[in-house]
Amino acid sequence: MIERRITNADTVIVVDFETTGMSPDHGDRAIEVGAVKLEAGEVVDRFQCLMNPGIRVNGFIEDYTGITNAMLKQAPPCEEVMDEFADFIGDSNLVAHNASFDRRFLDAECYRIDRDYTGEFACSMLAARRVYPDAPNHKLGTLVAFNRLPSDGTFHRALADAEMTAHLWLGMLNVISSDYRIEGVSFSVMQELSRVSKAAVPGFLSMVAGHTVAPEGGAPTGGNL
Repeated sequence: MIERRITNADTVIVVDFETTGMSPDHGDRAIEVGAVKLEAGEVVDRFQCLMNPGIRVNGFIEDYTGITNAMLKQAPPCEEVMDEFADFIGDSNLVAHNASFDRRFLDAECYRIDRDYTGEFACSMLAARRVYPDAPNHKLGTLVAFNRLPSDGTFHRALADAEMTAHLWLGMLNVISSDYRIEGVSFSVMQELSRVSKAAVPGFLSMVAGHTVAPEGGAPTGGNL
């Protein structure tokens, strides 16, 4: 049974990290963070900064992100940037595309500076698999094209990816609200939507819309989900 938090899913911080590699467990570090703050579905603030991890990035990462070692040499250290970013996110709930990746780096970098955060994560990629099952795949770039979302063509830079993820997230909320007549889709519903099977999505969202009680072991409903 998920915890009911009386928070709407359109009031979140959408975050994206660019990194030296795939896992902080293998010594990889964040090199850029970008975030978009949404309140009631509107962008009210942004955060973006390169950060110097104190190690060189390889040629693949330079080519993939366009972030060079020369750029990072001039950037503030990770500790300074992450301290500011921890202040920025406060106690907000968080959204990321492939959230397990970004959460690992957020956790690792916060741990290094003895900072914490209290918000919960939701994954736009997992939610998109339920909302857009007919998309060719559920990579961010594919979903942006599939849904004709705003984009300047920049990918793999933190703020640009966070902006596109925010558009994707709000688009999914609109689809759910329109198709199932759910007013004010909550953050906990979006979290649970990512966990139900694809076949169970219509029943789950219909149940949420009807505020009915879930069967034993099912997704909780009723009240403010």
